[in-house]
Amino acid sequence: MADVKDALLSVLPTIRVPRAGDRVHKDECAYSFHTPETDSGLYICMNTFLGFGRPYVEQQYNKTGQRAFLNIKRTPKMKSDESNSGTGDPPRKKPTRLAIGMEGGFDMTEEQCEYEEVLKLVILPEFLEIPRDGLSGLPEMVRDRVSSAIDAILSADSASRKQEIQAWDGEVRQVSKHAFNLQQLQGVPRIPPCGWKCSVCDLRENLWLNMTDGAIFCGRRYFDGSGGNNHALQHYQETGFPLAVKLGTITPDGGDVYSYDEDDMVLDPNLAEHLSHFGIDMMKMQKTDKTMTELEIDMNQRIGEWEVIQESGVQLQPLYGSGYTGIQNLGNSCYLNSTMQVIFSIPAFQRKYVERMEQIYHKSPADPTQDFNTQVAKLGHGLLSGEYSKPALEKDSDIAPEHKGLQDGLAPRMFKALIGKGHPEFSTNRQQDAQEFFLHFINMVERNCRSSSNPNEVFRFLVEEKIKCLVSQKVKYTQRVEYMLQLPVPMEAALNKEELSAYEQCRLQAEREHRPPPELVRARIPFTSCLEAFAAPEQLDEFWSAALQAKSNALKTSRFASFPDYLVIQIKKFTFGLDWVPKKLDVSIDVPDELDLSDFRGGGLQGGEEELPDVAPPLVTPDEPKGSLGFYGLDDDDSYCSPHFSSPTSPVLDESVVTQLIEMGFPAEACRKAVYYTGNSGAEAAMTWVMSHMDDPDFALPMSGASAPLSASTGGDPPSEEHVATIISMGFSQEQAVKALRATNNNLERAVDWIFSHIDDLDAEASMDLSEGRSAAESVSESLPPAGPRVRDGAGRYELFAFISHMGTSTMCGHYVCHIKKEGRWVIYNDQKVCASEKPPKDLGYIYFYQRIQS
Repeated sequence: MADVKDALLSVLPTIRVPRAGDRVHKDECAYSFHTPETDSGLYICMNTFLGFGRPYVEQQYNKTGQRAFLNIKRTPKMKSDESNSGTGDPPRKKPTRLAIGMEGGFDMTEEQCEYEEVLKLVILPEFLEIPRDGLSGLPEMVRDRVSSAIDAILSADSASRKQEIQAWDGEVRQVSKHAFNLQQLQGVPRIPPCGWKCSVCDLRENLWLNMTDGAIFCGRRYFDGSGGNNHALQHYQETGFPLAVKLGTITPDGGDVYSYDEDDMVLDPNLAEHLSHFGIDMMKMQKTDKTMTELEIDMNQRIGEWEVIQESGVQLQPLYGSGYTGIQNLGNSCYLNSTMQVIFSIPAFQRKYVERMEQIYHKSPADPTQDFNTQVAKLGHGLLSGEYSKPALEKDSDIAPEHKGLQDGLAPRMFKALIGKGHPEFSTNRQQDAQEFFLHFINMVERNCRSSSNPNEVFRFLVEEKIKCLVSQKVKYTQRVEYMLQLPVPMEAALNKEELSAYEQCRLQAEREHRPPPELVRARIPFTSCLEAFAAPEQLDEFWSAALQAKSNALKTSRFASFPDYLVIQIKKFTFGLDWVPKKLDVSIDVPDELDLSDFRGGGLQGGEEELPDVAPPLVTPDEPKGSLGFYGLDDDDSYCSPHFSSPTSPVLDESVVTQLIEMGFPAEACRKAVYYTGNSGAEAAMTWVMSHMDDPDFALPMSGASAPLSASTGGDPPSEEHVATIISMGFSQEQAVKALRATNNNLERAVDWIFSHIDDLDAEASMDLSEGRSAAESVSESLPPAGPRVRDGAGRYELFAFISHMGTSTMCGHYVCHIKKEGRWVIYNDQKVCASEKPPKDLGYIYFYQRIQS
């Protein structure tokens, strides 16, 4: 006992009680996926509250000197029948809200297993173990201090639970702006408590009561033909009366209220008062219809392509071992799971993160849970080691055959929390677009590989764009860096047009007769037609020709300037209708196993072609008055100010494209800049510019503000030395770090975004600094070409090795799985289920991954 007392006294000053702002990592190791259920349990540092598995706790001691750790070891066991049925607990409620740990959401407290928990205080480096009940013989001061710390760690919400609750709590409805001043007409009829029907089509379900005039109409028609006939929406369009409540969802707790003006489900704090206007007593109403959240949950289970893509109904052979590790779904995280399975099937990422894992861990900061390289290496090692690729305990002997073969897999909570940190979408538990996540991950890799090897080089390629002025016949060649080839889907190239026409007629007839829709018929599109659509010339009607110094018509064509080692192809299934409502094209495309793109390589300026002058379009065209777009005005001190917009319209810009972007909710100035900087190249090019510049600090500023240089000598507080050091560690100079921080008011996250969105300008300035005002010996880089992203090149012949598929009506709902070709066979990765694929649905994929065929 004397040894124990001496050991505790030596570490007592380092033992802390977690405060409100501390993150307690008691569910998962910072460097591995070890948990308290692992054989050796989890070691929580009693000073930093970071968790470590047994292989890493000694490494942490050597690195930080922290000696006191709380070891939590839990052994799961199935609940006994008595504990399941003998307590008299009410049955579990079905979730009615897309949330966790909240009223109506998924219950996080109910466990399928009971746990036997053993707690020990462990002191390093001797690994002296002190059972919790072994503290009783120690002095009161020591016992109370240690016990308080242990109790606080055990009672604190873990960092992962806090993150899950925060991520899921993104579905909270906002109070309607009309709730407190809603107009309600006088002389309206009293609404009976039941027996409702639509005033137009006599539908008796999915009915909405307009709370201004008391009219009852059916709701919107769903994608599959079910639902209503849009009569409630039509009524709003005719009257402008904004709020409606769904009949059948009204209870004493409230009801589903929709604001047509705000185009969203909303809260109405005065719902009881508004309903009483029509004689409805909310306190006496009972629920008789499904809420919109319940309908959304049901809808996601009725998608026809689900069975085909998941290969349901077939008993697939489960696979285990290195490279066959499943990933737990953390709540709509299948987009992340599928993407990362493919990423770590590529050798360049294995070499960067898995083979160099020990060096990465050695260089990790004090809090490795917040280090990108550490968490990516941890995920890669977890997927490839085979350590977590083990069969899950099957709790039910009557489980369906197609549901057998699940793994425990791994749960990438720290990785998901880190890569989504600060992002408006990826920080939530809402479903996301796998293509957007892939590009987000690529961007994060770029940020963290500026001064080291970059595995993104396997994806990077150059696209050559040729624009030909149809009047002067002169041409302009440009190149841009891409990481993904986006192929349009030419519906006019469908091979089964007659079958599609017959299906559409049957579908419309079923709608009119309120019958279920007929069996789906997919358009069959040749893959060659998608390639031809990509390479086809695009007409530019509002092109500003430098040769003519005026607007002209032009043709734009795209070709490959280089071929990457791995070519990623996105089939653009998600598009916008004429009403700008997102929709998915349900098509089947005969994607080939081998692909030869050699004929699509560009050749640059050809013999007989003459280049357009390299002159930027003016802010004011010669044939328009100066005041129509920009002018030099006088400030209050009579000095000339920069040109700025004096009118919301511009003769240089394609106003139809500007209007389309504005209607989608983007700032007007940003839309003008998008059209301007893409040379009136059309809505798609402008949208691409908008999406890639949304995080720019000057995104919504007028054009003069966007193009004016930001001075590094701007006044204000000096940048934080810690922030400067952080940016320098990413491979930037001190001058660049200071400039970024001054430009963003010393905000580190915004500064990092700013520096990457201005990286070309910063590199150009650095090159100019070298070539001006220095001796020749100091300017050896003067003769070198300007630095740019490294691009690999080779033959344009590829073979398919992976694809990601999406099931659902839009990227915001549904499910993702991926298929990867390993060891000569196709393997399906469906979250925790990893099996040999019987019929890989290559024709229904969304993102395809090709690798170069080595000749």
